[in-house]
Amino acid sequence: MNRRPYLLSLLACLAGAGLAAYGATRTWSVQVTPRPGLSDLRTVETGADVAPWLIGLALVGLAGTGALLATHGWLRRALGGLLILAGLGVAVAAIAGRAGLDTGEAGAGGTVWPVACAFGGAIIASGGLTAARQGHRWPRMSARYDRKPPAPPAEVPAGVNTKPIDNRAAWDSLDRGDDPTD
Repeated sequence: MNRRPYLLSLLACLAGAGLAAYGATRTWSVQVTPRPGLSDLRTVETGADVAPWLIGLALVGLAGTGALLATHGWLRRALGGLLILAGLGVAVAAIAGRAGLDTGEAGAGGTVWPVACAFGGAIIASGGLTAARQGHRWPRMSARYDRKPPAPPAEVPAGVNTKPIDNRAAWDSLDRGDDPTD
């Protein structure tokens, strides 16, 4: 089995979510209002201020990456569809947030960070597309740590006392100086 698409999809979703979350927390706009006799008033807006759902969608992409590891079959394919939607949501939100924004004195950051967010969303969507198309063929998690059914009770050797100990009687025998295990 070729694991390359599996690893690339996981890496794409992880990197895209990281890039989108980082780009959403950077400065997209700086508005400076001059005030005579006082210092200028600076109003800074990040991508999360412009489009608050950017961080949430990036975190959905990050959580979806972990869920791709834990799922298999049709559930992994459905999760790939969810990652496509999250990635497209990040890209659309970044583009729409930047479209009506006056960057002011933000410089290149007013353009670079929205583009980085949109690019991160596209990367998440491409990883989700790969998972939706090929996820059912990928290896699944090991069942090594799954809970096993309880073993049948073993036979008790003859002469072993299996009835429960009366705790009160045991303490009373200790008070008298007797050994309660006899």
